[in-house]
Amino acid sequence: MVQTAIERAGRKECDLPTLDLTPRQRMLNALRGQTVDRPPIWLMRQAGRCLPEYRALRERHSFRELIQNPELAAEVTLQPIRRFNFDAAILFSDILVVPEALGQGFRFRDRGGVEMSYRLAGVQEIKNLNDANVAERLQYVADAVRLIKSLLGSRTALLGFAGSPWTLANFMLEGGSARHHGEALTLFRSDRKAFDLLAGKLAHAVIDFLNLQIDAGVDAVQIFDSLGGLLPCDDFAKASGQWMAMVIASLRRNVPVIVYSKGTRDWKSLVASGAEVVGVDHEIDLAEAVKRIPADMAIQGNLNPELLRVGAPVEVKAEAARLLNLMRARPGYIFNLGHGVPPEAKLENLEALVNTVQTFV
Repeated sequence: MVQTAIERAGRKECDLPTLDLTPRQRMLNALRGQTVDRPPIWLMRQAGRCLPEYRALRERHSFRELIQNPELAAEVTLQPIRRFNFDAAILFSDILVVPEALGQGFRFRDRGGVEMSYRLAGVQEIKNLNDANVAERLQYVADAVRLIKSLLGSRTALLGFAGSPWTLANFMLEGGSARHHGEALTLFRSDRKAFDLLAGKLAHAVIDFLNLQIDAGVDAVQIFDSLGGLLPCDDFAKASGQWMAMVIASLRRNVPVIVYSKGTRDWKSLVASGAEVVGVDHEIDLAEAVKRIPADMAIQGNLNPELLRVGAPVEVKAEAARLLNLMRARPGYIFNLGHGVPPEAKLENLEALVNTVQTFV
């Protein structure tokens, strides 16, 4: 029997890149580890800060107005899609809406950073957190998702998100942003029962929040464990990993989940979380991360975001091309940064990055 060129190459027809994909389909296929025509691209913190159209909105509206008004949240979410045609939009919101729904509000300090309405201090205050009916108090997020979804149609994927229980606990126990977050680890080691009570309440609230977004129509969700790297590897599974796994196991619908834990090197826990995708930060070489993550899991990352701030377009293009070529043979690669877009990112660098990925063959 004569072999086809596909068979001689040891590939099945379903493994071949699909042509003429919409950005949404490209993203969904990659999330599931399938081969696509080129890696999809979206960027953490792509909405806001560095965009002049966002800054113009901020001159007229507070941050709270932008996240609580569905029309404004939709506008901010769509701004980077209009400018760069990313394969995915990510809902414009904040991880701290979950603590706020539990009864611990937040505000942004004049000189930067976040301040909670009070510092969580003691078991009784943890017990007082109201984790019932969280979804009802966050209906404005569901309204925003439905509006964004209607405006995107079937062309561009929409991502929802939430903070991990560990990361949220850090902000709540510190009373906001801190130069050094240490209270959560102290509580974890000194009073495991109290820590588990807090983490359990947060896990249930995050489950409700993500299910709210899934029911409203997001195509996938990302869990931001932005402070995961504060944990030594020996503590990560119990302090963060098991709670993220609990969240992922409790999502109602079959949507892909991205787990992003900045600075974490407990690959075993991340792989066992139940997520389809592992986001990789820029503090590790992507080639090394590939060795740690099974071939049947998708990988997202990990361009150093500082390059967008201090580099030149030619440098951005060269580094993006290096990552793309490194991952050429790996199905399920999603191009992203190792952390969020800096406020000072140069638009010409973002344009060079997006063009490099979108023209990659």
